[in-house]
Amino acid sequence: MIFLNNDTLLERALTFDDIKPRLLGHWGTCPGLTLIYAHLNRIIRNTGLDALLVVGPGHGAPAILSCLWLENSLSKFYPQYPRNKQGLGRLITRFSVPGGFPSHINAETPGSIHEGGELGYALAVAFGAVMDNPDLIVPCIVGDGEAETGPTATAWHSYKYIDPAESGAVLPILHLNGFKISERTIFGTMDDKELVALFTGYGYQVRIVSDLPNIDNDLAVSLEWAYSEIKKIQSAARHGQPIVKPFWPLIILRTPKGWTGPKACHGQIIEGSFHSHQVPLPRAKVCQEELDLLSHWLKSYGPHELFTDDGDPIPELLKIVPEKDEKKLGQRRESYKAYVPLQIPDWRPLAVARGAQESCMKIVGQLLQEVIVRNRMTFRIFSPDELVSNKLDAVLQVTGRDFQWDQASRGNGGRVIEILSEHTCQGMLQGYTLTGRTGLFPSYEAFLGIVHTMMVQYGKFMKMALETDWRGPCGSLNYIETSTWTRQEHNGFSHQNPSFIAAVLNLKPKIARVYLPPDANCFLSTVAHCLRAKNYVNLMVGSKQPTPIWLSPEEADQHCIAGASVWKFASVDGGVDPDVVLVGIGVEMTFEVIAAAALLRKHAPALRVRVINVTDLMILSAGGTHPHSLTDEDFSKLFTPDKPVHFNYHGYPLELRGLLYGRLVQGRATITGYSEEGTTTTPFDMMLGNHTSRYDIAIAAIGGGALNNPRVAVDAHILSSYFKHCAQQDKKFIYEYGQDPAGTFDTPTFD
Repeated sequence: MIFLNNDTLLERALTFDDIKPRLLGHWGTCPGLTLIYAHLNRIIRNTGLDALLVVGPGHGAPAILSCLWLENSLSKFYPQYPRNKQGLGRLITRFSVPGGFPSHINAETPGSIHEGGELGYALAVAFGAVMDNPDLIVPCIVGDGEAETGPTATAWHSYKYIDPAESGAVLPILHLNGFKISERTIFGTMDDKELVALFTGYGYQVRIVSDLPNIDNDLAVSLEWAYSEIKKIQSAARHGQPIVKPFWPLIILRTPKGWTGPKACHGQIIEGSFHSHQVPLPRAKVCQEELDLLSHWLKSYGPHELFTDDGDPIPELLKIVPEKDEKKLGQRRESYKAYVPLQIPDWRPLAVARGAQESCMKIVGQLLQEVIVRNRMTFRIFSPDELVSNKLDAVLQVTGRDFQWDQASRGNGGRVIEILSEHTCQGMLQGYTLTGRTGLFPSYEAFLGIVHTMMVQYGKFMKMALETDWRGPCGSLNYIETSTWTRQEHNGFSHQNPSFIAAVLNLKPKIARVYLPPDANCFLSTVAHCLRAKNYVNLMVGSKQPTPIWLSPEEADQHCIAGASVWKFASVDGGVDPDVVLVGIGVEMTFEVIAAAALLRKHAPALRVRVINVTDLMILSAGGTHPHSLTDEDFSKLFTPDKPVHFNYHGYPLELRGLLYGRLVQGRATITGYSEEGTTTTPFDMMLGNHTSRYDIAIAAIGGGALNNPRVAVDAHILSSYFKHCAQQDKKFIYEYGQDPAGTFDTPTFD
């Protein structure tokens, strides 16, 4: 698959013309992957176990694709790859070329739920897949390069969050071939005693498979042992006599890197060294010595003994393939067609009266209570030890935490996973979501960036899944970003970082959604929507502190459906014929906009202000660039075709500038947002330091309104000077008394 574009059954002498012009692929891991796949098929056929394979070495696609072709799973989803000479030729010649399968496992690969491009996440994904899937066993192949990563190091502990009474089991298979791209691996340099000591300390029973002459027998017996141990642990738990802190099985497989490949070339060792990592004979297209070595290598497998003249695999090859299609690793429904929609309660009975103050997170916690009650086996919360801090602890009234090594949490069916590893939470969430269920990931805003690239890898998987017609829908990946920079003044600068918004904005528009609901009622509506939605990455940003309720339940629902609206109660004459438009995006940003509008109503009565809140950030993108983006006509109606617009935005201003590029607001818009100014201070000082305060907004409004309203222009200087003076006085007060001036966060009035 890496080399040939012709003569795929080696029916004549190879020539340079038979070699692909670009040699792409990773050979080194493939022998171990095919060995494991074959033995998994054997035990599936012999025992009938339900297994879903997660492959960490993502670039081992040749191994997995060849096994899918052999078990006739590839043709189920791709009829152009039948299990015959034509299908084999197409599989080999179309691998890693434009229009063919890529060199890594992705959403186009049947049976896959893991992209594998960025190493470190396979194990956590596997554990997420078995949660609430009691009959499923997920063998997870972890390469020894991948095992060096921080996310994998924590994920070894994931079985401590698996209740064997309600969930399936993961069988980790650590594949040690000793090398990364050009260096030895940490685990490859450890002897058996060191490995057993390490993983026993983690809480595993370890079997090491390394006897090359008898490796088939060794691996077969080891898989049967692992299956037996898993069933023993599960049976005890399901009969009311759970084993406290059970030692789950783990297999360590030692094979040479690039095993059975070329031994050496040009005086360099290939098999058993890093030279076999990618393409072991990179000049086979132009070098006769390498072409001869390639021919000898490929013929050493005896293709004429393994295939008939018609290109069909001989019957002996297929004796270990599961007889039932639904048992085959490439056809597991959990991997492509398992979505179960959540039963979402009506959020309106939880709504708060307009004019009150309430924490968005506290009220959302009450909604999540009912979501948990109605969806006991299809919904989980994955939280990096911040649930109570983020004020979502209302859920703990109806469920507990699922931490099996803690006596208080063990065996209670808890729906909350709390582990202080964002990577593990993300991996579990991905595995849980891609096997048909729905999860929620709440986090401190500043630390969601830890899983930025994991989320992007998932986004790539989902993008390709949506373009793969045989994959069914799955729930959305749902993030709640709270403990935001605007209220992290007590934890300081390190906790002030809204950059995860940009990470989601950069995803393919058809899967990216970013919401900044302005109050608790809008947040309830948004969460209910996101938990129902399919195939998206949803980011919801909100405050955990009590803030005003601006909209009634009916108004909140209409506002969230529209994505943005004019807030007439804070606008002059309901927002008709404004001199300037003020836009709040985010809870605290909107509060400051409304506070500015109240100041202007009092001190600049001649200024006509329209106040807008944007809750769905994606409506701002240029028309047609996102499914939610406003048409140019609707954008012009909302933001006016020609009046100055000031955006007070929760994230980095540069993000909003990019989003607005191409809109008819260019040249008349000013944007303030988080500008990387922060420390341990007061909430309002954070606003002042980042120029997002009511005074900064009022000054911008005066400057914009003065362009078209001479009655405002005549007093513009004195008004702007006054607001600057107010900002200086408030800052002086804060630094003298260590608190914000009294009444700073009282709900603004427009009497």
